[in-house]
Parts: sequence; structure tokens; C-alpha cells
Amino acid sequence: MGYSRVLNMETFRGILIGSAALILITFSACDFQADKSLPNPSAFILLFDGRGTSPGDVSAVQAVLESNHLEYATANSSQLDAMSEAEIRQHRLLIIPGGNFVDIGNGLRSSTAANIRNAVQNGMSYLGICAGAFFAGNSPYNGLNLTSGARFSFYSAEARGVRKTAVAISTPGAPTLDQYWEDGPQLSGWGAVVARYPDRTPAVVEGSFGSGSVILTGVHPEAPERWRRGMNFTTPADADHAYAATLIRAALNRTWLAHF
Repeated sequence: MGYSRVLNMETFRGILIGSAALILITFSACDFQADKSLPNPSAFILLFDGRGTSPGDVSAVQAVLESNHLEYATANSSQLDAMSEAEIRQHRLLIIPGGNFVDIGNGLRSSTAANIRNAVQNGMSYLGICAGAFFAGNSPYNGLNLTSGARFSFYSAEARGVRKTAVAISTPGAPTLDQYWEDGPQLSGWGAVVARYPDRTPAVVEGSFGSGSVILTGVHPEAPERWRRGMNFTTPADADHAYAATLIRAALNRTWLAHF
């Protein structure tokens, strides 16, 4: 009786210790996965929503993606910093939306900018909208320089004290579209011209960087109706949104748009 009881107690104690260890390992594994929290690599499109981006423009891009049934993941600054080039390149397209290009660049590590640049060079596509287009150029604020050294300046409306307005954007063989502009660049000096501002400077350009495809736009075709208040647009928002989807699909599928 005494020996049997000791054996049973030892066995019971071993079971308790083993169970506790298993629980500890299980919770440790859960904690590790939760801390990692990287974007879903199966999504073809990675939308940046980190420091410097406009939450309103992130939402506007998301609305276009969702209405066109395009699967995407989002990444903030710390998540993008945590990703290697290979992890970034698991996505076919990176979209950097509008906002403040100084804060976008300065909010990322220089190694992250290098990883993005290398990912595009090795085959990923890039779509830069307004601030995302500035960031793609040879910006002094940790810019990507996907543009062979070209650095972009503001569209000429900025020099006239205009900060946001409707601009008539012309494209080859298609009707002119009134599109929303706010502190956006004109894109002279790099790429093939896809669309022009009224002063004939490039509003949308397309080109290659290494094996990757790059589309940059100084205007916001994704702009929602509420952004248009107090401005005169002859083009309905739906038509501009369709153009935004055209740019996204062209970048995603690496198809060349009509050029001037």
C-alpha cells in the first residue's frame, strides 16, 4: 500500500508538471504569433497605412479595392519595418497613398526603404499616389529613388497659392476627366506620360525599375464625393473611381497604359 501510493503520487506529479509545460509552450507559441502580426502574404496587394499617410486617403483607396473585389492587406510603419525584402516581395503590388511624404519617409527605417527599392527592382509593382509619388522619387526624406535620380516638384497650382482644386486631366484617346488635386506633384523627368495637367506637365507616369513596374499619380482619382464640396467637377466621382481602378489593375498586372 505505501509503495503503491508513493508511485501513484509520483506519477500524478509527473502528469501535472508535463501538463503545465505543455500549457506554457502553447501560450508561448500564441504570444509569438500575436507579436509577429505581419500582413497576410497571400494578398496580392499591400496597402501602406503607416505614419504620414492620410487616413481619409487610405479609406478611399480601400473603397476602390473593395468595390473592385481586389484582395489586399495593410501594413503600418512598424509592420513594414519588420518585413524583409522577401516578405515585402510576396505581394505583387505595394500602394503608398496620399499624405505627407516627409513623414512617410522619415517614419520608416532606411533599411526598409532599401528593402522596398530592392523588392521593386526584383519584380514587385509600385503605385504611388500624391505623397506616394513624391516618396518614390529621389526625395531627401528617405526616398525610394525608383526614378533614376528624378526629384519631383509641386504642380504649378501650388505656386499660385492653391492647395486643392479640381483639375482637368487629359489622357490619350479618352475623354478629359476632372480629378481632385491636393498639394500633389507634377512628374516631369521620369517615365512615360500617361496623363497631363492643364499646363501639359505630367500628372500620371508609368515606367520600370529593374524588373518591377511603377505607376505614379499626382492626382487623386480615388477621392470620395465628400472631398469635392465647394469645387466644380464636370466628371462624376464614379468615373474617376473607375480610372483609379484602371491604374491599380495596370500596376497589379504590369500592363502598359496608353502614353502620349
